[in-house]
Amino acid sequence: MHFRHDLKALFFQSLRIRRIEEAIADEYSNQEMRCPVHLSIGQEAVAVGVCSQLQKNDYIMSTHRAHAHYLAKGGDLKQMIAELYGKRTGCCGGKGGSMHLVDPQANMVGSTPIVGGSFPLAVGVALASQMKNDNKVTVIFFGEAMTEEGVFSEAINFAALKKLPILFLCESNFYSVYSPMEVRQPKERSIPKIAEAHGIISMHGDGNNLEEVASFSQTAIDDVRANKGPRLLEFTTYRYREHCGPNYDVNLGYRSQEEVDSWKLKCPILRLKNLLLSNNQLSEDELAHSELKIQTEIDEAFLFAKESPFPEEQELQSHIYA
Repeated sequence: MHFRHDLKALFFQSLRIRRIEEAIADEYSNQEMRCPVHLSIGQEAVAVGVCSQLQKNDYIMSTHRAHAHYLAKGGDLKQMIAELYGKRTGCCGGKGGSMHLVDPQANMVGSTPIVGGSFPLAVGVALASQMKNDNKVTVIFFGEAMTEEGVFSEAINFAALKKLPILFLCESNFYSVYSPMEVRQPKERSIPKIAEAHGIISMHGDGNNLEEVASFSQTAIDDVRANKGPRLLEFTTYRYREHCGPNYDVNLGYRSQEEVDSWKLKCPILRLKNLLLSNNQLSEDELAHSELKIQTEIDEAFLFAKESPFPEEQELQSHIYA
């Protein structure tokens, strides 16, 4: 597979995101981050593989589980952590929290916790790109349960009708909160087929295989940029932590320890690390140096967040609609 990025760079990006989210999980119990956090530990390959094929001025939008997408697109780490702490230096001025991440410098347009709420926004961004003829691609990340919302069909229909420059990117992790998908959707249901019924070329891939994610994404993004119309990619992956919060949740009874352990054996980061080590593209010394560098960056970001001021009381009335 040939794509624009070397595997080692993608590995280090994935490792960085994993370590950042693990640090959030470790710090969360201190009760200083007072917003809900939805971690994507286990799912990093999708965010990194897709964003590696985008240009800096391309747009992305996300959902409540947005940290990995924000970081993979180049979002500012210090501002993200400060936002989790509700600080004035956060990417939303401390008013949005984990589920509302935005970075105009990276063209991370934003994330919204409303299920399906980002579909019309992303389609609008893509429509604006088309009207301006700016050759930018919009990617919207979403989970498979979001496709149950009526706005999903409306969005893909409109995107197909107008041949908008948008990639619909579905991360299928088998669960909607604590409900396995088999109790929500018939097993014959196929998200790519739903998109194809609207005239959108679609593919399904292994979201824990970073090479495959990047390769499929390159093909889809190149087609979208060439004005061939919207595309949809669905990647299967798996989250290790609870739906919302820092913990492991097998004690809740909706999934087994055996299932979680089986997916950990398919960990995209472990998989890529072993490949790079066996091909002599990565050394243990290089790995140790990278871990140290990542930890230093994380420590600086948390220090920045903790030392930053909270918003002033008068700011409560700013940045709102009339």
